[in-house]
Amino acid sequence: MSNELNRRSFVGRATAVAGAAAMAPLLSACGNGGGEQTGSNTASGLKKALPAYVPNKSLTPDIPSVSNGADRATDPAFLHYPTEHPVTVSGVPGKGGRYTAVTPLWGTVPSPGNSFFEAMNKALGLDLTVKPADGTNYATIIPTMTAAKRLPDWIQVPSWLNNNLNVGRLAGTQLADLTPYLSGDKVKQYPNLAALPTGGWQGGAWGNKLYGIPCFASKFVMSGTTFYRRDILESKGITGDDVKSAADLMSLGKELTDAKRGVWAFGDVWMYLCPFWGVPSGWKIEDGKLVNAYETPQFLEALDWHYRLAKSGYMHPDALAGNTSTASTLFYSGKMLIQGGGTGAWNLSDYQSGTAANKDYRRGSFNIFAADGKSKPGTYMGPSTSMFSYLNARLKPSQIEELLAVADYLAAPYGSREYTMVNFGVEGVHYTMKKGVPTATEAGKKYVQPQIYPFLAAPQAVISNQGADVVTKDYAAWQAANVKYLYKPVFWNMNISMPQSIATAAAGQAVFDTITDCTHGKKKVSDVQAAIASWKSNSGDRLKRWMTENVLDKYGTGQ
Repeated sequence: MSNELNRRSFVGRATAVAGAAAMAPLLSACGNGGGEQTGSNTASGLKKALPAYVPNKSLTPDIPSVSNGADRATDPAFLHYPTEHPVTVSGVPGKGGRYTAVTPLWGTVPSPGNSFFEAMNKALGLDLTVKPADGTNYATIIPTMTAAKRLPDWIQVPSWLNNNLNVGRLAGTQLADLTPYLSGDKVKQYPNLAALPTGGWQGGAWGNKLYGIPCFASKFVMSGTTFYRRDILESKGITGDDVKSAADLMSLGKELTDAKRGVWAFGDVWMYLCPFWGVPSGWKIEDGKLVNAYETPQFLEALDWHYRLAKSGYMHPDALAGNTSTASTLFYSGKMLIQGGGTGAWNLSDYQSGTAANKDYRRGSFNIFAADGKSKPGTYMGPSTSMFSYLNARLKPSQIEELLAVADYLAAPYGSREYTMVNFGVEGVHYTMKKGVPTATEAGKKYVQPQIYPFLAAPQAVISNQGADVVTKDYAAWQAANVKYLYKPVFWNMNISMPQSIATAAAGQAVFDTITDCTHGKKKVSDVQAAIASWKSNSGDRLKRWMTENVLDKYGTGQ
Protein backbone atom coordinates (compact mmCIF):
# COMPACT_ATOMS: atom_id res chain seq x y z
CA MET A 1 0.00 0.00 0.00
CA SER A 2 1.40 3.40 -0.89
CA ASN A 3 1.95 6.11 1.68
CA GLU A 4 -0.23 8.45 -0.39
CA LEU A 5 -3.13 6.14 0.33
CA ASN A 6 -2.35 5.84 4.01
CA ARG A 7 -2.21 9.61 4.18
CA ARG A 8 -5.49 10.05 2.35
CA SER A 9 -7.12 7.66 4.80
CA PHE A 10 -5.79 9.69 7.71
CA VAL A 11 -6.91 12.98 6.22
CA GLY A 12 -10.37 11.52 5.70
CA ARG A 13 -10.55 10.53 9.33
CA ALA A 14 -9.25 13.94 10.35
CA THR A 15 -11.95 15.58 8.27
CA ALA A 16 -14.55 13.47 10.04
CA VAL A 17 -13.16 14.55 13.41
CA ALA A 18 -13.28 18.15 12.33
CA GLY A 19 -16.76 17.48 10.97
CA ALA A 20 -17.99 16.95 14.50
CA ALA A 21 -17.58 20.70 14.81
CA ALA A 22 -18.51 21.41 11.21
CA MET A 23 -21.45 23.55 12.24
CA ALA A 24 -19.07 26.29 13.39
CA PRO A 25 -16.26 28.38 11.89
CA LEU A 26 -12.58 27.84 12.72
CA LEU A 27 -12.41 29.06 16.30
CA SER A 28 -9.68 30.05 18.71
CA ALA A 29 -10.34 31.11 22.29
CA CYS A 30 -8.37 34.10 23.54
CA GLY A 31 -9.16 34.55 27.23
CA ASN A 32 -12.10 35.92 29.15
CA GLY A 33 -11.71 39.66 28.70
CA GLY A 34 -13.82 41.84 26.49
CA GLY A 35 -12.94 43.84 23.40
CA GLU A 36 -10.30 41.45 22.01
CA GLN A 37 -9.45 41.43 18.34
CA THR A 38 -11.27 38.56 16.69
CA GLY A 39 -8.38 37.58 14.46
CA SER A 40 -10.74 37.65 11.48
CA ASN A 41 -9.79 39.06 8.11
CA THR A 42 -11.40 41.85 6.16
CA ALA A 43 -12.11 41.09 2.51
CA SER A 44 -9.64 43.74 1.31
CA GLY A 45 -6.99 42.81 3.87
CA LEU A 46 -7.24 39.12 3.09
CA LYS A 47 -6.94 39.78 -0.62
CA LYS A 48 -3.66 41.62 -0.05
CA ALA A 49 -2.27 38.93 2.25
CA LEU A 50 -3.08 35.81 0.24
CA PRO A 51 -0.55 34.32 -2.19
CA ALA A 52 -1.26 34.34 -5.91
CA TYR A 53 -2.58 31.05 -7.32
CA VAL A 54 -0.58 29.53 -10.17
CA PRO A 55 -1.66 25.95 -11.03
CA ASN A 56 1.07 23.38 -11.55
CA LYS A 57 1.00 21.77 -14.99
CA SER A 58 3.97 19.41 -14.65
CA LEU A 59 1.69 16.34 -14.60
CA THR A 60 -1.57 15.55 -16.37
CA PRO A 61 -4.08 13.55 -14.30
CA ASP A 62 -5.89 10.59 -15.84
CA ILE A 63 -9.20 12.10 -14.72
CA PRO A 64 -8.99 15.93 -14.85
CA SER A 65 -10.54 18.16 -12.23
CA VAL A 66 -14.08 19.43 -12.85
CA SER A 67 -14.54 23.05 -11.76
CA ASN A 68 -17.65 24.80 -10.49
CA GLY A 69 -16.17 28.16 -9.65
CA ALA A 70 -12.92 29.54 -8.25
CA ASP A 71 -13.02 27.63 -4.98
CA ARG A 72 -15.10 24.57 -5.96
CA ALA A 73 -13.60 21.76 -8.02
CA THR A 74 -13.10 18.02 -7.89
CA ASP A 75 -9.73 16.58 -6.97
CA PRO A 76 -7.63 15.43 -9.95
CA ALA A 77 -7.39 11.65 -10.15
CA PHE A 78 -4.54 9.35 -11.16
CA LEU A 79 -5.12 5.76 -12.25
CA HIS A 80 -1.38 5.15 -12.59
CA TYR A 81 1.62 6.37 -10.66
CA PRO A 82 3.52 8.54 -13.14
CA THR A 83 6.37 6.67 -14.82
CA GLU A 84 8.26 9.90 -15.37
CA HIS A 85 8.93 11.88 -12.20
CA PRO A 86 9.28 15.53 -13.26
CA VAL A 87 11.72 17.66 -11.29
CA THR A 88 10.04 20.74 -9.82
CA VAL A 89 12.87 21.97 -7.57
CA SER A 90 16.35 22.50 -8.98
CA GLY A 91 19.23 21.58 -6.67
CA VAL A 92 18.66 21.42 -2.92
CA PRO A 93 16.39 24.02 -1.30
CA GLY A 94 18.25 24.33 2.00
CA LYS A 95 21.41 26.24 2.83
CA GLY A 96 22.76 24.05 5.59
CA GLY A 97 20.72 25.43 8.49
CA ARG A 98 19.87 23.46 11.64
CA TYR A 99 16.21 23.33 12.67
CA THR A 100 13.70 21.38 14.75
CA ALA A 101 10.14 20.42 13.84
CA VAL A 102 7.23 18.82 15.68
CA THR A 103 4.30 17.07 14.02
CA PRO A 104 1.51 14.89 15.42
CA LEU A 105 1.76 11.19 14.66
CA TRP A 106 -0.98 8.62 15.00
CA GLY A 107 1.25 5.58 14.79
CA THR A 108 4.68 4.23 15.71
CA VAL A 109 7.35 6.92 16.06
CA PRO A 110 10.41 6.07 13.92
CA SER A 111 13.78 6.02 15.65
CA PRO A 112 15.72 9.29 15.30
CA GLY A 113 18.58 9.48 12.84
CA ASN A 114 17.20 6.66 10.70
CA SER A 115 18.07 6.15 7.03
CA PHE A 116 14.98 7.99 5.78
CA PHE A 117 15.54 11.06 7.94
CA GLU A 118 19.19 11.13 6.83
CA ALA A 119 18.19 10.83 3.16
CA MET A 120 15.63 13.61 3.54
CA ASN A 121 18.14 15.96 5.13
CA LYS A 122 20.51 15.31 2.22
CA ALA A 123 17.72 15.98 -0.30
CA LEU A 124 16.61 19.12 1.53
CA GLY A 125 20.10 20.48 2.11
CA LEU A 126 19.80 21.16 5.83
CA ASP A 127 19.75 19.49 9.24
CA LEU A 128 16.06 19.22 10.16
CA THR A 129 15.37 17.19 13.29
CA VAL A 130 11.75 16.08 13.13
CA LYS A 131 10.25 15.01 16.43
CA PRO A 132 6.85 13.36 15.91
CA ALA A 133 4.61 13.60 18.97
CA ASP A 134 1.69 11.43 20.01
CA GLY A 135 -1.28 12.73 18.02
CA THR A 136 -3.78 11.52 20.61
CA ASN A 137 -2.26 13.76 23.30
CA TYR A 138 -1.14 16.55 20.98
CA ALA A 139 -3.52 19.09 22.49
CA THR A 140 -1.77 18.67 25.87
CA ILE A 141 1.79 18.63 24.51
CA ILE A 142 1.81 21.98 22.68
CA PRO A 143 0.58 24.24 25.55
CA THR A 144 3.67 23.30 27.57
CA MET A 145 5.84 24.62 24.74
CA THR A 146 3.86 27.82 24.23
CA ALA A 147 3.72 28.60 27.95
CA ALA A 148 7.51 28.42 28.10
CA LYS A 149 7.80 30.17 24.71
CA ARG A 150 9.86 27.23 23.48
CA LEU A 151 8.12 26.20 20.30
CA PRO A 152 10.23 24.35 17.74
CA ASP A 153 11.29 26.14 14.55
CA TRP A 154 8.47 24.47 12.62
CA ILE A 155 5.27 23.00 14.02
CA GLN A 156 2.09 21.40 12.72
CA VAL A 157 -1.19 22.53 14.33
CA PRO A 158 -4.46 20.96 13.12
CA SER A 159 -7.16 23.61 12.92
CA TRP A 160 -9.50 21.67 15.19
CA LEU A 161 -7.01 22.49 17.97
CA ASN A 162 -7.11 26.26 17.29
CA ASN A 163 -9.39 26.71 20.27
CA ASN A 164 -7.38 24.54 22.68
CA LEU A 165 -4.03 26.02 21.68
CA ASN A 166 -5.02 29.70 21.38
CA VAL A 167 -3.61 29.91 17.86
CA GLY A 168 -5.22 33.33 17.40
CA ARG A 169 -3.05 34.67 20.21
CA LEU A 170 0.09 32.83 19.05
CA ALA A 171 -0.17 34.35 15.55
CA GLY A 172 2.26 37.24 15.44
CA THR A 173 3.68 36.59 18.91
CA GLN A 174 5.15 33.09 18.73
CA LEU A 175 4.24 32.22 15.12
CA ALA A 176 5.98 33.98 12.25
CA ASP A 177 4.16 36.36 9.91
CA LEU A 178 4.69 34.95 6.41
CA THR A 179 2.90 37.77 4.59
CA PRO A 180 6.12 39.59 3.58
CA TYR A 181 7.38 36.39 1.94
CA LEU A 182 4.30 34.88 0.31
CA SER A 183 1.62 37.50 -0.34
CA GLY A 184 0.58 38.16 -3.91
CA ASP A 185 3.23 37.49 -6.55
CA LYS A 186 5.94 36.98 -3.91
CA VAL A 187 4.89 33.34 -3.66
CA LYS A 188 5.92 32.76 -7.28
CA GLN A 189 9.50 32.17 -6.19
CA TYR A 190 8.05 29.03 -4.58
CA PRO A 191 6.07 27.51 -7.50
CA ASN A 192 4.80 24.48 -5.61
CA LEU A 193 3.42 26.65 -2.82
CA ALA A 194 1.85 28.92 -5.43
CA ALA A 195 -0.04 25.89 -6.78
CA LEU A 196 -1.89 25.33 -3.50
CA PRO A 197 -5.60 26.31 -3.58
CA THR A 198 -6.32 29.80 -2.30
CA GLY A 199 -8.93 28.49 0.13
CA GLY A 200 -6.23 26.50 1.91
CA TRP A 201 -4.21 29.63 2.61
CA GLN A 202 -7.29 31.42 3.98
CA GLY A 203 -7.48 29.05 6.93
CA GLY A 204 -3.94 30.05 7.90
CA ALA A 205 -4.62 33.81 7.90
CA TRP A 206 -5.27 35.78 11.08
CA GLY A 207 -5.90 39.52 11.32
CA ASN A 208 -5.16 40.18 7.62
CA LYS A 209 -1.78 38.45 7.85
CA LEU A 210 -0.65 35.03 6.67
CA TYR A 211 0.81 32.58 9.17
CA GLY A 212 -0.07 29.00 8.27
CA ILE A 213 1.18 26.76 5.46
CA PRO A 214 -1.69 24.48 4.33
CA CYS A 215 -1.29 20.73 3.92
CA PHE A 216 -3.57 18.54 1.75
CA ALA A 217 -5.69 21.50 0.62
CA SER A 218 -8.64 20.68 -1.62
CA LYS A 219 -11.43 22.48 -3.45
CA PHE A 220 -13.80 19.63 -2.65
CA VAL A 221 -14.22 19.34 1.11
CA MET A 222 -17.28 18.11 2.95
CA SER A 223 -17.66 17.09 6.57
CA GLY A 224 -18.44 13.63 5.24
CA THR A 225 -20.95 11.67 3.23
CA THR A 226 -23.40 8.77 3.49
CA PHE A 227 -21.93 5.53 2.19
CA TYR A 228 -23.64 2.33 1.20
CA ARG A 229 -22.65 -1.17 0.15
CA ARG A 230 -22.93 -0.69 -3.59
CA ASP A 231 -22.35 -4.36 -4.40
CA ILE A 232 -25.13 -5.55 -2.10
CA LEU A 233 -27.66 -2.93 -3.18
CA GLU A 234 -26.98 -3.53 -6.87
CA SER A 235 -27.40 -7.28 -6.36
CA LYS A 236 -30.94 -6.40 -5.28
CA GLY A 237 -31.48 -4.19 -8.32
CA ILE A 238 -31.06 -0.97 -6.33
CA THR A 239 -28.78 1.90 -7.31
CA GLY A 240 -27.85 5.00 -5.36
CA ASP A 241 -29.66 7.11 -7.93
CA ASP A 242 -32.93 5.49 -6.85
CA VAL A 243 -32.74 7.46 -3.59
CA LYS A 244 -33.97 10.98 -4.27
CA SER A 245 -35.57 11.93 -0.95
CA ALA A 246 -35.54 11.15 2.76
CA ALA A 247 -38.73 9.15 2.26
CA ASP A 248 -36.95 7.02 -0.33
CA LEU A 249 -34.12 6.43 2.11
CA MET A 250 -36.48 5.37 4.91
CA SER A 251 -38.24 2.98 2.54
CA LEU A 252 -34.89 1.57 1.54
CA GLY A 253 -34.09 1.01 5.20
CA LYS A 254 -37.21 -1.10 5.56
CA GLU A 255 -36.34 -3.12 2.46
CA LEU A 256 -32.76 -3.81 3.51
CA THR A 257 -33.24 -4.60 7.21
CA ASP A 258 -33.49 -8.24 8.22
CA ALA A 259 -32.89 -8.39 11.96
CA LYS A 260 -33.37 -12.16 12.10
CA ARG A 261 -30.32 -12.50 9.82
CA GLY A 262 -28.42 -9.87 11.78
CA VAL A 263 -28.64 -7.30 8.99
CA TRP A 264 -29.63 -3.69 9.58
CA ALA A 265 -29.74 -0.96 6.97
CA PHE A 266 -28.30 1.95 8.94
CA GLY A 267 -25.41 2.97 11.08
CA ASP A 268 -25.09 6.50 12.42
CA VAL A 269 -25.87 9.02 9.66
CA TRP A 270 -27.07 12.17 11.47
CA MET A 271 -24.13 14.49 10.92
CA TYR A 272 -23.80 13.48 7.28
CA LEU A 273 -27.45 13.63 6.24
CA CYS A 274 -28.78 16.68 8.10
CA PRO A 275 -27.52 19.17 5.44
CA PHE A 276 -29.95 17.52 3.00
CA TRP A 277 -32.77 19.27 4.87
CA GLY A 278 -31.05 22.60 4.31
CA VAL A 279 -29.60 22.77 7.82
CA PRO A 280 -26.83 25.40 7.69
CA SER A 281 -23.29 25.07 8.95
CA GLY A 282 -23.68 26.87 12.24
CA TRP A 283 -25.30 30.04 10.88
CA LYS A 284 -27.37 31.43 8.05
CA ILE A 285 -28.38 34.97 7.12
CA GLU A 286 -32.06 35.93 7.03
CA ASP A 287 -33.06 39.54 6.37
CA GLY A 288 -29.46 40.57 7.03
CA LYS A 289 -29.42 38.97 10.49
CA LEU A 290 -27.68 35.89 11.86
CA VAL A 291 -29.83 32.86 12.55
CA ASN A 292 -28.34 29.88 14.36
CA ALA A 293 -28.82 26.43 12.84
CA TYR A 294 -30.68 25.34 15.97
CA GLU A 295 -33.29 28.04 15.36
CA THR A 296 -34.23 26.87 11.88
CA PRO A 297 -37.29 24.72 11.11
CA GLN A 298 -35.07 22.62 8.83
CA PHE A 299 -33.03 21.54 11.84
CA LEU A 300 -36.11 20.25 13.66
CA GLU A 301 -37.35 18.50 10.51
CA ALA A 302 -34.02 16.73 10.12
CA LEU A 303 -33.95 15.83 13.80
CA ASP A 304 -37.48 14.44 13.68
CA TRP A 305 -36.60 12.19 10.71
CA HIS A 306 -33.53 10.85 12.48
CA TYR A 307 -35.47 10.23 15.68
CA ARG A 308 -38.00 8.25 13.69
CA LEU A 309 -35.14 6.38 12.04
CA ALA A 310 -33.76 5.46 15.45
CA LYS A 311 -37.19 4.14 16.47
CA SER A 312 -37.85 2.35 13.17
CA GLY A 313 -35.80 -0.76 13.84
CA TYR A 314 -33.65 -0.06 10.78
CA MET A 315 -30.56 1.08 12.74
CA HIS A 316 -27.99 -1.40 13.95
CA PRO A 317 -28.04 -1.85 17.75
CA ASP A 318 -24.37 -0.85 18.01
CA ALA A 319 -25.12 2.45 16.25
CA LEU A 320 -28.03 3.11 18.59
CA ALA A 321 -25.72 2.44 21.54
CA GLY A 322 -23.19 4.95 20.19
CA ASN A 323 -20.59 2.22 19.65
CA THR A 324 -18.54 3.34 16.65
CA SER A 325 -15.70 0.84 17.09
CA THR A 326 -17.56 -1.92 15.25
CA ALA A 327 -18.84 0.18 12.35
CA SER A 328 -16.17 -0.75 9.80
CA THR A 329 -16.33 -4.47 10.59
CA LEU A 330 -20.12 -4.46 10.33
CA PHE A 331 -19.95 -2.60 7.01
CA TYR A 332 -17.41 -5.03 5.55
CA SER A 333 -19.38 -8.06 6.73
CA GLY A 334 -22.64 -6.75 5.27
CA LYS A 335 -24.37 -6.46 8.65
CA MET A 336 -24.67 -2.66 8.34
CA LEU A 337 -25.33 -1.43 4.80
CA ILE A 338 -25.53 2.38 5.09
CA GLN A 339 -23.30 4.54 7.27
CA GLY A 340 -21.86 8.04 7.46
CA GLY A 341 -18.16 8.78 7.34
CA GLY A 342 -15.37 11.01 6.09
CA THR A 343 -14.77 10.92 2.35
CA GLY A 344 -11.19 9.77 2.97
CA ALA A 345 -12.59 6.34 3.84
CA TRP A 346 -13.05 5.77 0.09
CA ASN A 347 -9.55 4.46 -0.59
CA LEU A 348 -7.37 1.47 -1.37
CA SER A 349 -7.02 0.35 2.24
CA ASP A 350 -10.80 0.25 2.56
CA TYR A 351 -11.08 -1.70 -0.70
CA GLN A 352 -8.52 -4.24 0.48
CA SER A 353 -10.26 -4.72 3.83
CA GLY A 354 -13.67 -4.95 2.16
CA THR A 355 -12.69 -7.44 -0.52
CA ALA A 356 -10.94 -9.57 2.10
CA ALA A 357 -14.35 -9.98 3.73
CA ASN A 358 -16.30 -10.23 0.47
CA LYS A 359 -14.68 -10.45 -2.97
CA ASP A 360 -17.52 -8.41 -4.50
CA TYR A 361 -17.17 -5.54 -2.01
CA ARG A 362 -17.69 -2.08 -3.48
CA ARG A 363 -18.27 1.16 -1.61
CA GLY A 364 -20.72 3.73 -2.92
CA SER A 365 -22.14 7.04 -1.71
CA PHE A 366 -25.54 8.58 -2.22
CA ASN A 367 -25.54 11.74 -4.29
CA ILE A 368 -26.60 14.91 -2.54
CA PHE A 369 -30.39 15.20 -2.63
CA ALA A 370 -33.05 17.43 -1.07
CA ALA A 371 -34.84 15.68 1.78
CA ASP A 372 -38.26 16.61 0.42
CA GLY A 373 -37.34 15.38 -3.06
CA LYS A 374 -38.43 18.71 -4.57
CA SER A 375 -36.12 21.49 -3.40
CA LYS A 376 -32.77 22.30 -4.96
CA PRO A 377 -30.10 20.01 -3.42
CA GLY A 378 -27.11 21.55 -1.71
CA THR A 379 -24.58 20.98 1.03
CA TYR A 380 -22.08 23.28 2.67
CA MET A 381 -18.36 23.08 2.08
CA GLY A 382 -15.99 22.39 4.91
CA PRO A 383 -12.71 24.28 5.43
CA SER A 384 -10.33 23.80 2.51
CA THR A 385 -7.97 21.96 4.84
CA SER A 386 -7.68 21.25 8.54
CA MET A 387 -3.90 20.82 8.65
CA PHE A 388 -1.48 23.77 8.92
CA SER A 389 2.17 24.19 9.82
CA TYR A 390 3.70 27.33 11.30
CA LEU A 391 7.21 28.78 11.59
CA ASN A 392 8.62 30.21 14.80
CA ALA A 393 8.55 34.00 15.13
CA ARG A 394 12.10 33.91 16.54
CA LEU A 395 13.52 32.88 13.16
CA LYS A 396 15.55 35.40 11.16
CA PRO A 397 14.26 36.41 7.72
CA SER A 398 16.98 34.34 6.03
CA GLN A 399 15.92 31.29 8.06
CA ILE A 400 12.26 31.78 7.16
CA GLU A 401 13.22 31.98 3.50
CA GLU A 402 15.25 28.77 3.82
CA LEU A 403 12.36 26.87 5.40
CA LEU A 404 9.88 28.22 2.86
CA ALA A 405 12.14 26.85 0.13
CA VAL A 406 12.01 23.49 1.95
CA ALA A 407 8.23 23.78 2.19
CA ASP A 408 8.17 24.32 -1.57
CA TYR A 409 10.04 21.02 -2.00
CA LEU A 410 7.63 19.21 0.34
CA ALA A 411 4.64 20.64 -1.57
CA ALA A 412 5.81 19.25 -4.92
CA PRO A 413 2.93 17.73 -6.93
CA TYR A 414 1.87 14.10 -6.93
CA GLY A 415 4.28 11.84 -8.82
CA SER A 416 7.12 14.35 -9.06
CA ARG A 417 10.68 13.43 -8.09
CA GLU A 418 10.34 15.39 -4.85
CA TYR A 419 6.96 13.93 -3.99
CA THR A 420 8.25 10.41 -4.53
CA MET A 421 11.17 11.09 -2.19
CA VAL A 422 9.02 12.66 0.54
CA ASN A 423 6.39 9.91 0.46
CA PHE A 424 8.40 6.80 -0.36
CA GLY A 425 12.06 7.52 0.34
CA VAL A 426 15.01 6.23 -1.65
CA GLU A 427 14.34 3.66 -4.36
CA GLY A 428 16.00 0.37 -3.56
CA VAL A 429 16.25 1.29 0.12
CA HIS A 430 12.78 2.33 1.23
CA TYR A 431 10.73 1.23 -1.76
CA THR A 432 10.84 -0.72 -5.00
CA MET A 433 8.63 -0.39 -8.04
CA LYS A 434 6.17 -3.27 -8.39
CA LYS A 435 3.73 -3.20 -11.29
CA GLY A 436 4.40 0.52 -11.64
CA VAL A 437 3.59 1.27 -7.99
CA PRO A 438 6.12 2.41 -5.34
CA THR A 439 5.98 -0.39 -2.78
CA ALA A 440 7.56 -0.09 0.67
CA THR A 441 10.45 -2.33 1.69
CA GLU A 442 10.83 -3.37 5.32
CA ALA A 443 12.93 -0.24 5.90
CA GLY A 444 10.23 1.84 4.23
CA LYS A 445 7.50 0.38 6.43
CA LYS A 446 9.61 1.10 9.48
CA TYR A 447 10.80 4.63 8.76
CA VAL A 448 8.75 6.35 6.03
CA GLN A 449 5.70 7.63 7.86
CA PRO A 450 3.11 9.54 5.78
CA GLN A 451 2.31 11.80 8.76
CA ILE A 452 5.71 13.43 9.19
CA TYR A 453 7.12 15.58 6.37
CA PRO A 454 3.74 15.98 4.59
CA PHE A 455 2.45 17.51 7.84
CA LEU A 456 4.89 20.38 7.32
CA ALA A 457 3.82 21.02 3.73
CA ALA A 458 2.02 18.95 1.11
CA PRO A 459 0.60 19.39 -2.39
CA GLN A 460 -3.05 19.74 -3.34
CA ALA A 461 -5.09 16.63 -2.62
CA VAL A 462 -5.48 14.07 -5.39
CA ILE A 463 -7.43 10.85 -5.79
CA SER A 464 -5.07 7.92 -6.19
CA ASN A 465 -5.58 4.23 -5.37
CA GLN A 466 -2.95 2.29 -7.26
CA GLY A 467 -4.08 -1.27 -7.81
CA ALA A 468 -7.77 -0.45 -7.36
CA ASP A 469 -8.87 1.62 -10.36
CA VAL A 470 -12.51 1.01 -9.50
CA VAL A 471 -12.10 3.02 -6.28
CA THR A 472 -10.50 5.99 -8.02
CA LYS A 473 -13.09 5.96 -10.81
CA ASP A 474 -16.03 5.64 -8.40
CA TYR A 475 -14.85 8.40 -6.08
CA ALA A 476 -13.91 10.76 -8.93
CA ALA A 477 -17.29 10.17 -10.60
CA TRP A 478 -19.11 10.86 -7.33
CA GLN A 479 -17.22 14.13 -6.84
CA ALA A 480 -17.97 15.16 -10.44
CA ALA A 481 -21.68 14.46 -9.94
CA ASN A 482 -21.87 16.48 -6.72
CA VAL A 483 -19.48 19.41 -7.06
CA LYS A 484 -22.35 21.49 -8.46
CA TYR A 485 -24.20 21.16 -5.14
CA LEU A 486 -21.45 22.61 -2.94
CA TYR A 487 -21.88 26.09 -1.50
CA LYS A 488 -19.83 28.26 0.85
CA PRO A 489 -21.43 28.51 4.28
CA VAL A 490 -21.50 31.64 6.40
CA PHE A 491 -18.01 32.36 7.82
CA TRP A 492 -16.39 29.88 5.42
CA ASN A 493 -12.63 29.47 5.99
CA MET A 494 -12.68 32.28 8.56
CA ASN A 495 -10.56 32.17 11.71
CA ILE A 496 -12.37 33.73 14.64
CA SER A 497 -10.71 34.26 18.02
CA MET A 498 -13.30 34.35 20.78
CA PRO A 499 -13.27 35.06 24.50
CA GLN A 500 -13.32 31.70 26.30
CA SER A 501 -16.86 32.17 27.56
CA ILE A 502 -18.10 32.79 24.01
CA ALA A 503 -16.20 29.78 22.69
CA THR A 504 -17.89 27.64 25.35
CA ALA A 505 -21.27 29.01 24.27
CA ALA A 506 -20.44 28.18 20.64
CA ALA A 507 -19.65 24.58 21.59
CA GLY A 508 -23.12 24.17 23.14
CA GLN A 509 -22.11 20.83 24.64
CA ALA A 510 -25.39 20.21 26.47
CA VAL A 511 -27.35 20.69 23.24
CA PHE A 512 -24.91 18.50 21.30
CA ASP A 513 -25.28 15.70 23.84
CA THR A 514 -29.07 15.89 23.77
CA ILE A 515 -29.08 15.80 19.97
CA THR A 516 -26.92 12.68 20.06
CA ASP A 517 -29.36 11.01 22.45
CA CYS A 518 -32.28 12.01 20.23
CA THR A 519 -30.72 10.63 17.04
CA HIS A 520 -30.17 7.38 18.97
CA GLY A 521 -33.79 7.29 20.08
CA LYS A 522 -33.04 7.90 23.77
CA LYS A 523 -34.58 11.36 23.97
CA LYS A 524 -37.35 13.09 22.04
CA VAL A 525 -37.26 16.09 19.74
CA SER A 526 -39.03 18.06 22.47
CA ASP A 527 -36.08 17.35 24.78
CA VAL A 528 -33.73 18.87 22.22
CA GLN A 529 -36.01 21.90 21.86
CA ALA A 530 -35.90 22.37 25.64
CA ALA A 531 -32.09 22.08 25.64
CA ILE A 532 -31.87 24.65 22.84
CA ALA A 533 -34.19 27.04 24.70
CA SER A 534 -32.03 26.76 27.80
CA TRP A 535 -28.85 27.25 25.80
CA LYS A 536 -30.27 30.31 24.03
CA SER A 537 -31.31 32.02 27.26
CA ASN A 538 -28.06 31.19 29.06
CA SER A 539 -25.51 31.81 26.32
CA GLY A 540 -26.85 31.30 22.79
CA ASP A 541 -28.31 34.78 22.41
CA ARG A 542 -25.11 36.25 23.85
CA LEU A 543 -23.13 34.26 21.26
CA LYS A 544 -25.29 35.63 18.46
CA ARG A 545 -24.81 39.22 19.63
CA TRP A 546 -21.05 38.73 19.87
CA MET A 547 -20.85 37.14 16.41
CA THR A 548 -22.98 39.90 14.92
CA GLU A 549 -21.06 42.80 16.47
CA ASN A 550 -17.53 41.39 16.27
CA VAL A 551 -17.60 39.33 13.08
CA LEU A 552 -20.57 39.86 10.77
CA ASP A 553 -20.73 43.65 11.08
CA LYS A 554 -16.95 44.07 10.77
CA TYR A 555 -15.85 41.30 8.42
CA GLY A 556 -18.92 40.02 6.57
CA THR A 557 -19.86 36.40 5.93
CA GLY A 558 -16.73 35.05 4.26
CA GLN A 559 -18.85 33.75 1.38
